[in-house]
Amino acid sequence: MAMRATMSALAAAAAAPRGGLLRLLSTTSTLSFSFPFPQTTQQTPAREQAEPNTNLFVSGLSKRTTTEGLQEAFSKFGEVVQAKVVTDRTSGYSKGFGFVRYGTLEDAAEGIKGMDGQFLDGWVIFAEYARPKQPPSQPQNNMGPGYGN
Repeated sequence: MAMRATMSALAAAAAAPRGGLLRLLSTTSTLSFSFPFPQTTQQTPAREQAEPNTNLFVSGLSKRTTTEGLQEAFSKFGEVVQAKVVTDRTSGYSKGFGFVRYGTLEDAAEGIKGMDGQFLDGWVIFAEYARPKQPPSQPQNNMGPGYGN
């Protein structure tokens, strides 16, 4: 149906006086065949910042980044107490994130300032204060209370 309307509009424009087809295909025409994208005026809220602490969360790591390489890169900005790249159990490669613990809050702030948005092993990494680990929640299932409860 829409194809017939388009074809008839093209035929009418071709039969119209000079410039009719050009007017139909121009971008300023009132006839529009474009896909109506939803207009989004709301912005997604940014994640709240974690409160400053000595533990940093580092994301965007290469699969080849090692704990030693992470510690070496961040030690330029203060005393690194511990560095850990989280790795996959089966492959042993980095999962793309890790943690760096500094001795003081000032060193941690310098580490974020110095390494956030920088390249490490060919990848841009992001450093921010780590959030505290959430306590595990109760497993949810569709079963009623278990026996003996």
